[in-house]
Amino acid sequence: MSLWNRIADALSALTAGQPLSHVFDQLRAPPERSVAFAIAVIALGAKMAKADGLVTRDEVSAFREVFNIPQADEKSAARVFNLARQDVAGFEEYAARIERMFGRNEGVLCDLMEGLFHIAIADGDYHPNEDDFLERVAAIFGLTDRQFRGLRTRFVTDAVPDPFDVLGLDPDATLDQARATWRQLVRASHPDQMIARGLPQEAVKMAEKRLIAINQAWEEIKELAA
Repeated sequence: MSLWNRIADALSALTAGQPLSHVFDQLRAPPERSVAFAIAVIALGAKMAKADGLVTRDEVSAFREVFNIPQADEKSAARVFNLARQDVAGFEEYAARIERMFGRNEGVLCDLMEGLFHIAIADGDYHPNEDDFLERVAAIFGLTDRQFRGLRTRFVTDAVPDPFDVLGLDPDATLDQARATWRQLVRASHPDQMIARGLPQEAVKMAEKRLIAINQAWEEIKELAA
């Protein structure tokens, strides 16, 4: 059964009239973490898409880039998106339920934030309201300010990225510390590791952009230390 068929089953299993925000409380078991991850990105993305006052085709199509949604399964993804937009629950309630579901697993929550950043910049404009949205979600997830800056630096390219920010390091970190962090990030970006954290296979390609950024940051730090 495809991820999107499993999502459709999860939505159909909801009690009539139950808000989508409650679905996360029913998907805590590890076998369904990939379903929960996909629903979380789409649902929070739908909330965020309204943060700049306009839902664009680029933002909607960004879901397809993150998850590679087959045409036959677009209705299931669209249903999640529309339910989230219509749900009276605010994005903070969504984020809190997701945080409880994943138990502050930093790897999964950072993966989820990457999906949201991908959606935020899909229309070519990173709106201040989107930045506020993502910073608040990151805080609810328990991510540090430096982790959030590192994520933003990798995606928002309005300035030359600081390589230490990209790796989530203090500027005075030693070369050995930078090397150890770089290796840890590379290991965490391996497809097998991402799937083990609960990402669906359809979303693993998000790691491609991450790897490019962290490898470039490491090369820049080595040059600075030379």
